[in-house]
Amino acid sequence: MKYSGIGGQAVIEGVMMKNGDEYATAVRKPDGTIEVKKDTYVSMGEKVKLFSLPFIRGIFSFVDSMVLGMRALTFSASFFEDDEEDMEPSKFEKFLERLFGEKMEKALMSIVMAFSVVMAILIFMVLPMFLANIFHSFIKSQTVMAILEGVIRIGIFIAYIGLVSRMEDIRRTFMYHGAEHKCINCLEHGLDLTVENVRNSSKEHKRCGTSFLLIVMIISILFFMVVRVNTLPLRILSRIVLIPVIAGVSYEFLRLAGRSNSKLVDLLSRPGMWMQGLTTKEPDDDMIQVGIASVEAVFDWRGFLNRNFPEKRA
Repeated sequence: MKYSGIGGQAVIEGVMMKNGDEYATAVRKPDGTIEVKKDTYVSMGEKVKLFSLPFIRGIFSFVDSMVLGMRALTFSASFFEDDEEDMEPSKFEKFLERLFGEKMEKALMSIVMAFSVVMAILIFMVLPMFLANIFHSFIKSQTVMAILEGVIRIGIFIAYIGLVSRMEDIRRTFMYHGAEHKCINCLEHGLDLTVENVRNSSKEHKRCGTSFLLIVMIISILFFMVVRVNTLPLRILSRIVLIPVIAGVSYEFLRLAGRSNSKLVDLLSRPGMWMQGLTTKEPDDDMIQVGIASVEAVFDWRGFLNRNFPEKRA
């Protein structure tokens, strides 16, 4: 496997791929055609050198991925909006328009992102602590409590993914997620970017965000085994304050895994790959074509193959 540097995300009926500062979102429109939008995004690490330092860059890389993901999702959703656009705006919508004016869309995006982060912290960091605390009266070992909390956290995550995957739109998004992974795997294993080659490639990839989330949960167990506080308020505070630290460490491992062919790293990456079985599904050929269109808009895959796999191109 050769590292390509490209990464992506599934969106509504489409795939977003990023290469350096360029990214492209390809969407299968209701009429069956593929619409591709290409744009640029300069990461926070490029704007501020401090943000690109090891163990710090992971925090801001996560913020970058959220901002870019929201942009791509907004573009893809624009092709599937209901006819309600022609209806009279509600009082709340009129209030937002008066409050934010032309910046309403960006303001709403920021509010949604902030709400999502807060809910994620409450559900996946604070709630497991409260549930584990139920057993505190007869489990005296802090180490066992930290492991129990981590197991509950992973269980909540698996249950959440299992629940949302029952929705048709989410299931199709998971299929596009599989198409995204398959396209990257196809190239990084030296194969031409064709529908057939992509179809036969793996839908799991070591740099996936699902793997990142599982790594965060596992590393949080190790952190909370060491960081011990007695009162409930301090335990809640520790879960929140340590999130950037845990995310930074997790990102460094994921970054290493994406660039390494080490058998040890592959072994350590295996749980994250298993977890991707929940968030990636086998795509159909139409979805693969969308993924290919997104890659080709930002990445010279033929040049990449010629440089890295000359023996296969001879």
